[in-house]
Amino acid sequence: MVVGVLIVLAVLALLGALSIRIVQQYQRGVVFRFGRVVAPVREPGLRLIIPVADRMVRVSMQTTVIDVPAQGAITRDNVTLTVDAVVYYRVVDPVKALVNVRQYPAAVLQISQTALRSVIGKVDLDTLLGDRDKVNADLKSVIDAPTEEPWGLNIERVEVKDVALPEGMKRSMSRQAEAERDRRARVIAADGEFQASRRLADASRAMADTPGAYQLRLLQTVADVAAEKNSTLVMPFPVELLRFFDRFARATPAEERQVAGEPTVASTGDGHRRDTGQRT
Repeated sequence: MVVGVLIVLAVLALLGALSIRIVQQYQRGVVFRFGRVVAPVREPGLRLIIPVADRMVRVSMQTTVIDVPAQGAITRDNVTLTVDAVVYYRVVDPVKALVNVRQYPAAVLQISQTALRSVIGKVDLDTLLGDRDKVNADLKSVIDAPTEEPWGLNIERVEVKDVALPEGMKRSMSRQAEAERDRRARVIAADGEFQASRRLADASRAMADTPGAYQLRLLQTVADVAAEKNSTLVMPFPVELLRFFDRFARATPAEERQVAGEPTVASTGDGHRRDTGQRT
């Protein structure tokens, strides 16, 4: 009698242990009773099932990250490259994730590889390198379309990690970038020379209206040169002296004698000349 009671108690304890399931906070439990899904989906906590008849499968609702291996692809402008990516997804319908697709992580990986090659083939190299956000958005839409409704998965984010270019393409892009930088440097230098020439022309016109400004500029230049502690100082001719020689070169003979202080001789009507100069 005692043995029978102990056996009954052991059977009841075993059945109780088989009927108790714990669902974690980040999980949802899907119960299959004789192979059929029993609604509703079990929420986190301590849950009871019918031993032998029920089977519970726990599905993680956390965001899962998978690495898409490097894929060889050809861009729209016929550039061969290798690109890899990373996909972030999570389960939004655990029943569909278990019933409609087998091993949904592997399925997501396969469709991500296919979508990556498809999207890369529709864009050119400049878009892939310069507008990465557009490529990521296209990848997300391509992967999300066949997975969200039928498989109960939500593709949260897709990122292109690395783009490996051929060595020849890298050298060509390096030469192109160097030429572009050289062009910009030349344009900036030419623009600076143009602006400097305009400022010099304005300064020249301003000093032409004020002759004394030339002498002030000359004295400032001499002061700047002397501040450098040079042993040799080269002094240019004064501007007024150069103007005096210029007027002297263009003067008539009478004006030259007048400038030199010689008397001028005027011719009279009777063929005689008379001295009109004044001596001091």
